[in-house]
Amino acid sequence: MHRCSGGCHCGRVKIAVELPDEIVVHRCNCSICRKSGYLHLIVAADQFSLLEGETELVDYRFHTGVARHLFCGFCGIKSFYIPRSHPDSFSINLNCIDLPEGVDVTIKEFNGRNWSESRGQLSSD
Repeated sequence: MHRCSGGCHCGRVKIAVELPDEIVVHRCNCSICRKSGYLHLIVAADQFSLLEGETELVDYRFHTGVARHLFCGFCGIKSFYIPRSHPDSFSINLNCIDLPEGVDVTIKEFNGRNWSESRGQLSSD
C-alpha cells in the first residue's frame, strides 16, 4: 500500500489516502464531473484522512441531495466528496493526489448522464 497525499489548489484542504499498487478510476460524463475534470477513485472510509481544512469545506448538493460535494471555499477545488453510489466511502479526485511511482492507474469511462442505468458498473470494480 502507498500512503498518498494531496488536496485542493490553495493547500487549505489536505487529504491522505491509502492506495494499492493498481487502481481503477472512473471518468464520468455527468454535468458536474465533465465540467470539473473529476476522476473518481472510490476508497473505503478507513483508507481516507482529511488532514486539514474541514472548516474550509463548502457542502454543495443537487438533484437527489444524497451526494455531498465538498469544495474548498477559497479556491473552489473538489478534491474529494461523499458519493451517492457509495455513501459510506469517499470519492477522491485522482487529479488532486500526488501519486508515487509504482501505482498503475486504469481509467474507465462511466455514463453518469444515465446514472441510474449505469450505477451497477461502479460496484463491479
